[in-house]
Amino acid sequence: MRTFDRIVTLVLIGVGLGLTPVFAFEGAKPSGDAQSSVEAFRSGAEAWQNGEKAKAVTSLQYAAEHGHPLAQWQLGRMYAAGDGVPRSDLRAFEYFSRIANGHADDNPGSPEGRLVANAFVALGQYYLDGIPDSQVRPDPARARELFSYAASYFGDADAQYHLARLYLDGIGLPRDPRLAARWLGLAANKRQYQAQAVLGQMLFKGEVVPRQGALGLMWLTLARESDLPWITEAYNSAFRQATAEERASALVMLEQWLKTRRE
Repeated sequence: MRTFDRIVTLVLIGVGLGLTPVFAFEGAKPSGDAQSSVEAFRSGAEAWQNGEKAKAVTSLQYAAEHGHPLAQWQLGRMYAAGDGVPRSDLRAFEYFSRIANGHADDNPGSPEGRLVANAFVALGQYYLDGIPDSQVRPDPARARELFSYAASYFGDADAQYHLARLYLDGIGLPRDPRLAARWLGLAANKRQYQAQAVLGQMLFKGEVVPRQGALGLMWLTLARESDLPWITEAYNSAFRQATAEERASALVMLEQWLKTRRE
């Protein structure tokens, strides 16, 4: 189930139980506009779940214009993918910017913190490549600032991975593979599969960091669950090259890692 569909389900469960919606961000002040935006979001969520995308868009846009962050986030995702609306990276950029500008200081441990961090990551990706035929030009330095903030303040795994890639590839800043490895390690321990795969490759091959074949194979084994072709290929290559001792050690490490995550 997609992220928004899960959120919609939670909202509708709350509605059915007569609960107050939980998506009022920190700092929000109760007002008529705030209440109407909540009701508009609720209507949009219900319409979306029922497949009435046109109706959903109308309600979400009303909620977004009245400052409802989750509506802004969903519209940003929709415009980025062209899902129910004409695809427009610029419109997506504008909605994500509203969230980042208005909620950068929200509690990173709150449920909403993940959403705000996601907006920062999306903006960072836009600044990396720029948006054609717009004023959003490629700006790696700005991308690094956005990734760094989400990675540090919110502890966001995706931001940590993207920041690591900048250091690894030397984009917008001096190349620093060792610092990249540190960020990859933080993201990998949060089950960010791309970070797990890249870190696994670095460790298995002994690139920049001392070679640890078994540990590298363990990270690649975890990442393989993503079913991405490049990760599967990296895992298969490492597994073929690994010694019998490394394969056995990787399995033990994997069991220990999974055990600690269950406790």
